[in-house]
Amino acid sequence: MADNGEGSIGAPLFTSYKMGKFHLSHRVVLAPMTRCRALNELPNAAHVEYYTQRSTPGGFLITEGTLISPTAPGFPHCPGIYTNEQVEAWKKVVEAVHAKGAIIFCQLWHVGRASHPVYQPGGSAPISATNKPISKRWNILMPDGSHAKYLPPRALTTSEIPAVVEDYRQAALNAIRAGFDGIEIHGAHGYLIDQFLKDGINDRLDEYGGSLGNRCKFLMQVIKAVVSAIGADRVAVRVSPAIDHLDASDSDPLALGLAVVERLNKLQQDVGSQLTYLHVTQPRYVARGQTEPHSQGSEEEEAQFMRRLRKHYQGTFMCSGGFTRELAMQAVADGDADLVSFGRLFISNPDLVYRLKVKAPLNRYIRATFYTQDPVVGYTDYPFLGHDIPHHKPVSRL
Repeated sequence: MADNGEGSIGAPLFTSYKMGKFHLSHRVVLAPMTRCRALNELPNAAHVEYYTQRSTPGGFLITEGTLISPTAPGFPHCPGIYTNEQVEAWKKVVEAVHAKGAIIFCQLWHVGRASHPVYQPGGSAPISATNKPISKRWNILMPDGSHAKYLPPRALTTSEIPAVVEDYRQAALNAIRAGFDGIEIHGAHGYLIDQFLKDGINDRLDEYGGSLGNRCKFLMQVIKAVVSAIGADRVAVRVSPAIDHLDASDSDPLALGLAVVERLNKLQQDVGSQLTYLHVTQPRYVARGQTEPHSQGSEEEEAQFMRRLRKHYQGTFMCSGGFTRELAMQAVADGDADLVSFGRLFISNPDLVYRLKVKAPLNRYIRATFYTQDPVVGYTDYPFLGHDIPHHKPVSRL
């Protein structure tokens, strides 16, 4: 076992790494997180501030879930990447991040049934792999800040699916036009692609349902379309086989995970290039505190699950979900991950990389401000540590 470097700035978590054609100076990644600050689906000055604060030379950032089409949203005020105006707005963010020497990918997102008619064009039902709604134990955040129950979605017909695949392809092209270094396809956490992958949701009788191969088909069509548009070395994929967020359960998560990995490996062989990385959420992840108590495997069982995927995937492997400094350092030192993405700790600690390096105290995050529209409070006003890290002034207030 490698030394986990406890207390050492030279620990494996803080060593350089070659992620495909990208040279990273450390292994700490900003995870994609919905923040609800994009009024009218447009990134703004607050986004420039937020992402720039969390940029480090040679660091890697993944944006919040970014909408690929008008039917994609399921939260208020999320940014899009499907119009020219959105592309132009994102350019300012990307340019600021690049000016700090960091690398940034855009996460392409469609929530599928995890939406509501209030978010849909013409008040229509959200699209999905199924007609089954998300169960009553889950709530959706409405535009006015209240919560409601999910309503039944509309299952896509077989003939409609290619148009959704095309939305992903065009969004990827738009992201590159905005200056992003690449894109991450969000295939996790109970959203549209995961609704096709999981047999607890997918009840289709056509070529997209039933067998593992059929349930993986939509994901692979999306990946192939995006790879053909922008190249495999600018494409990453996120999955969460063992996560039941938004009722996204599967009867055999390991088999599902290995089936996805097998197909990713074959795709890489066929195109003669690796994807940028595979991003997998740890089984210990619990979303937003809404999950009811349920049985989970032991820590060792969960670790073995992730190691099986890590062992079989031929490429860069990123983990996320509940990582502390110590867990992240151990994961990289033991070879269980090449990169570790941090979410909530990065919300409240814009200088997280530095704090983790020197083992400094961390700011506590305030959950109540995760999904508000204030461009400063709970977004860009978390303090930096001391004077070694420049503190950016707030850009505005509501």
